[in-house]
Amino acid sequence: MARSGSRSTLRDEIVARKLFVGRALVAGLVVFAALLLIAGRMAYLQVLNHEHFSTLSEANRVRLLPLPPTRGQIFDRNGVLLAGNLASYHVELTPEQVEDLEGTLAELTKLIELSEHEIARFKRLLRRSPRYNGVPLRFNLNEDEVARIAVNLHRLPGVEIRNDLTRVYPQGQHAAHLVGYVGRIDEAELAKLDPAQYSGSSHIGKIGVEKSYEDVLRGQLGYQQVETNAQGRVIRVLTSTPPVAGKNVYLSIDSKIQAVAEQALLGVGFTGAIVAIDPRNGEVIAMTSEPGYDPNPFVNGIDARSYKALNTDPDRPLFNRALRGAYPPGSTIKPFIGLAGVEYGLNDRYSSVFCPGYFQIPGQSHKFRDWRRGGHGRTDLDRAITESCDVYYYNLALELGIDRLHEYLTRFGIGKLSGIDLRGEKPGLMPSQAWKRRTYNQPWFAGDTVSAGIGQGYMLTTPLQLAHATAALAMGGKHFQPRVVHALEDQATRATTPLAPVPLPSIALKDKRNWEAVVAAMTHVVHTPRGTAFRAIGKDAGYRIAGKTGTAQVITIGQNEKYDASRLSKEQLDHALFIAFAPAEAPRIAIAVIAEHGSHGGSTAAPLARQVMDAYLQAYP
Repeated sequence: MARSGSRSTLRDEIVARKLFVGRALVAGLVVFAALLLIAGRMAYLQVLNHEHFSTLSEANRVRLLPLPPTRGQIFDRNGVLLAGNLASYHVELTPEQVEDLEGTLAELTKLIELSEHEIARFKRLLRRSPRYNGVPLRFNLNEDEVARIAVNLHRLPGVEIRNDLTRVYPQGQHAAHLVGYVGRIDEAELAKLDPAQYSGSSHIGKIGVEKSYEDVLRGQLGYQQVETNAQGRVIRVLTSTPPVAGKNVYLSIDSKIQAVAEQALLGVGFTGAIVAIDPRNGEVIAMTSEPGYDPNPFVNGIDARSYKALNTDPDRPLFNRALRGAYPPGSTIKPFIGLAGVEYGLNDRYSSVFCPGYFQIPGQSHKFRDWRRGGHGRTDLDRAITESCDVYYYNLALELGIDRLHEYLTRFGIGKLSGIDLRGEKPGLMPSQAWKRRTYNQPWFAGDTVSAGIGQGYMLTTPLQLAHATAALAMGGKHFQPRVVHALEDQATRATTPLAPVPLPSIALKDKRNWEAVVAAMTHVVHTPRGTAFRAIGKDAGYRIAGKTGTAQVITIGQNEKYDASRLSKEQLDHALFIAFAPAEAPRIAIAVIAEHGSHGGSTAAPLARQVMDAYLQAYP
């Protein structure tokens, strides 16, 4: 029995041993298979897809940061700074790194003062910005505010203090309409801009030179490859491509002459515009629109209350009258129409008409009145310009017809864009039969032509157009495209590149003596006792001025009514205009002035032009 039990135990041990070995073999095979899978996966990740996953890994710790270029500065022709850059600090939040936005804003409010306007602007920008981009919250932080935020950055993930350059306009309102301003890039602009040029940029030129020369002032974007930690903060810079600074822009204006023009209008208390051009090359000497405004609040976003105050001001300080204001030219158009008459052979320099104080279209009873109720008597071209006889031009315009008037006056740029290097220019209006039919589906009437003969009716010009046309007249038909930029400067090398004048097709005359006759008549306007500007500026002028006064009606006066300024509100008074160039024998400045509701061109607008001409000719003898 003992021997039998021993054999049974032995068999059990053999079976158990075989079972163990089998299980061990299975387990070994499983482990081996698992090791093979792991090895295969490692080969897949580290060999076959090494480049792909290496790139993903690198992206987790390496970021490409844009380096915005330094914006070019804007100077007057003599180096007076009009738009510059001021070093400053701002705080910004990167949305994807902020876990609790409202909580973070609440913490920041404890550290620095945040207005409702700033928070509202931040949230507006937040909605239209990618989550990986920093969104500015407060600009122009002082040193104490920077310090308070800096010591708390460890508990404010996604919050950064950035040092940058803020656009500043040190002259305030001076030349504001001309220089313009930069502002935050809005959603519409963002959709059109090239990310390769504007990545990391928050501002863009909005109006004026800032907008028109945006490509020149902006510069070229640079990039920085940086290593970051888990919180997204930069640890070190790996590679860097520096940005290229924008070019500095030198304007053709002289700030001192510009200031004289601005103060001239402000001194008499009229809204209006003054544009002065060098007729020898088309450069703008001064361009002012009054009232003006301070562009500095617009840079980082003007608050709603301040903007509403500017936008609803009845004097419209945001409106650039020099470039966009459209006014009837009044009698300032008469030298050009007089020239058209002799050029088309309808009269000559000595032909005359009788002026009884009114004009009637043949077969009609309506009387078109002259400004002098008793009339001017027998009037030729010289007297018609010198004394601004309306009847002479009523008759001449009717003989010319509106289409010939349109053809001739557009040669001088009336009703056309001048091509100035500023965006936003308005073309004014030089009417024609086709224009009226197209616009109103009405025929052109003889009375429309008569009104056009004295710069009224449908005809509209801008102060820039009038100055440009006057410059062409001063140079005997030779004229240039107006421009406000004189030269460009490379910020790195300080090399300056002047811009060459752009000549326009000359206005040829059949007889050069016709130019001389019109210019002589315009000098009589200023320098003879019968001239409409003699008392205002001609009696004591130390140089010869060729000019023409103008008065543009704002309201219509009835057939049997008399214009009585004392019974009208300020808004109903006529506009006062004046064009001139000087010295008459060798012109160096051509100017156009409009004083809104200034009543009389001779007494109101002419003295303003004289102040600018005096200052310029004294500064540039």
